Amino acid sequence: MTIQVAVAGASGYVGGELLRLIAAHPMLDLGAVTGHSNVGQSLGLLQPHIPEFADRVLVETSVENLAGHEVVFLALPHTKSAELAAQLPTHVMVIDCGADFRLQDASAWETYYQTAHSGSWPYGLPELTLATGGKLRTELREVRRLAIPGCNVTAVSLALAPAFTAGLIEPDDVVSVLSVGTSGAGKAGSIDLLAAEVLGSARAYGVGGTHRHTPEIEQNLSLAAGKPVTVSMTPVLVPMSRGILAVNTAKPSSRFSLEHLRDVYENAYGDESFVQLLPEGQLPRTASVLGTNNAQISLAFDEHAQKVIVVSAIDNLVKGTAGAAIQCMNIALGLTEQVGLSSIGVAP
Repeated sequence: MTIQVAVAGASGYVGGELLRLIAAHPMLDLGAVTGHSNVGQSLGLLQPHIPEFADRVLVETSVENLAGHEVVFLALPHTKSAELAAQLPTHVMVIDCGADFRLQDASAWETYYQTAHSGSWPYGLPELTLATGGKLRTELREVRRLAIPGCNVTAVSLALAPAFTAGLIEPDDVVSVLSVGTSGAGKAGSIDLLAAEVLGSARAYGVGGTHRHTPEIEQNLSLAAGKPVTVSMTPVLVPMSRGILAVNTAKPSSRFSLEHLRDVYENAYGDESFVQLLPEGQLPRTASVLGTNNAQISLAFDEHAQKVIVVSAIDNLVKGTAGAAIQCMNIALGLTEQVGLSSIGVAP
């Protein structure tokens, strides 16, 4: 069985990561690779780390170039995916790595993105625990449209969802501070950021509840809790090329104990291939998940401040985007969920 796939936005960081994973997937055959300003250039020039596809040439991002494939990955700026997806046939599986179809609440979309809401698609975070029981994975089987979460969203949601589902933390005092690598800004932005602002420095951005991933995090955690959750989320740009380390704090509920919390997470993630609860006292590091589809999580309780602390680490380009897209595609197509994805990292 061979599945022909196309990648729209193949010259960017997410597009390049999709290509790397497609090259490693035994059941995928790469068709069209598209771009915008890079049309006519070869992948050997734009993505030289994937020699298997070096002779492929970028073509225009158009319905005509994409429609003949079984699966189309969209790695495009927000609003661009919605325009294109509306014209693609319904039998084509379309997987959007952008933001266009992530939010269910139209008013939240319009507030944070200042454009018309395009609707919502089945949401690609299979390990998310739900207040109604089970996990989001069951809603992804046989779907033809998939919205992949934001990278920061994945780091926070996987860290906190089981605690909310078990009722062990309160929904009104959640703070997430994330150290984020420069690739999270996209290829064009990262060059300037690295040169001018990141080397030897760090800075917060999206401060004061303005980051566009805030409503998406709240959407996920509210599904986990079964009631509205409010999150104060602040990303910090740090001098590393890829990775997210999220430090999340929350107020314990009257049912909380650290032993109970660990039991909840062991039950939630013990059978997951790509989420690991670390042993007590061991903390996640971004280097440990580099290039993998893993999320690593640790738990702690600050008795002095009476705060639950959950730390998570992911590679923003793999578990945070492209790896999640491949994982969700596997589920939707009825393939083995882990095929083409690695949970083995490199030595720090």
